Amino acid sequence: VQLQASGGGLVQAGGSLRLSCVASGKIGSIIVMNWYRQAPEKQRELVASISSQSSTTYSDSVKGRFTISRDNAKNTVSLQMNSLKPEDTAIYYCNILTVRPGEGAMNYWGKGTQVTVSS
Repeated sequence: VQLQASGGGLVQAGGSLRLSCVASGKIGSIIVMNWYRQAPEKQRELVASISSQSSTTYSDSVKGRFTISRDNAKNTVSLQMNSLKPEDTAIYYCNILTVRPGEGAMNYWGKGTQVTVSS
């Protein structure tokens, strides 16, 4: 299973970016799709999650500004980021939890995409 993220870049504070992540390979059933981020010298944190039923959760720091969505047919998860702040600067990682028949749950990570917000 491979996860390919795209959409990162440099944006001014107040701007917007949209991240996308496509999963490929023998995926099975995707239980949950997540976006994490890791800023320099900080721990990786969960930013947003979306379940197979499209139930969403957000960290308090992004609630109201970020929107996570998924396209089950395309095995894609997206993160629309609005009103970006310098503190949103980080490497963003997509993550999925899947299950295949006869196997337990498996956790996969993408390589990350850099988001830089200038003040």
